[in-house]
Amino acid sequence: MTVIEIDGLRKSYKAGKAVDGVSLRVERGEIFGIVGPNGAGKTTVVECASGLRRPDSGTLRVLGLDPQTNRRELLQHIGAQLQEAALPDAIKVSEALRMYASFYDRPADWRALMDEWGLADKKRASFASLSGGWKQRLFIALALVGNPEVVFLDELTTGLDPSARRTTWGLIRDMRKRGITVVLVTHFMDEAEALCDRIAIIDQGRVIAEGGPSELIAKGRSDSLEGAYFALTGKDVA
Repeated sequence: MTVIEIDGLRKSYKAGKAVDGVSLRVERGEIFGIVGPNGAGKTTVVECASGLRRPDSGTLRVLGLDPQTNRRELLQHIGAQLQEAALPDAIKVSEALRMYASFYDRPADWRALMDEWGLADKKRASFASLSGGWKQRLFIALALVGNPEVVFLDELTTGLDPSARRTTWGLIRDMRKRGITVVLVTHFMDEAEALCDRIAIIDQGRVIAEGGPSELIAKGRSDSLEGAYFALTGKDVA
């Protein structure tokens, strides 16, 4: 079942076109990767799909809802950890989860969620005192506190050390086991290759290739997704 439909999405800013005719389909229960270099338009696609930005043109449906005209209803069914996510330095882990739960009509049990995601020992810790890996774990729990059907994760592991990245990958796989559809935005090709069922490669605001990791690697005649990206675009991803 298709849960996200994007057709001909376009969005421009003063600096120029960020997204130039993107069309995508995301199926229920998959981890769908949107990959490409910084500035490719990945974050704009996700912000439009989650109702945070109004597209210039094109149509979007998430769970059958228009992210603009049905935004309040849609927010009850999706979760998001976006690239610039932050919390007040002094807020405690338990306070953040309790506050986010209050935003939803049918939230998850935030105390149980805190236990499930290994945050119980950090419940009295302030956001400022958390390491990068613990902050990302908290952001994942916050994205799940509304019992979402779809979760958007934008550059979730940027800035994490290799051990914290691998731990975060396990948490993302756990989401899929729960039946949650995950849209993962990343510029790390190894991350997309390890996690995603299907991937769209975006460059300069356009989808230049789409398929499963092995399909894209074969298309690029490479032994890795990073090599396939270079073969398809002539560019390094970084």
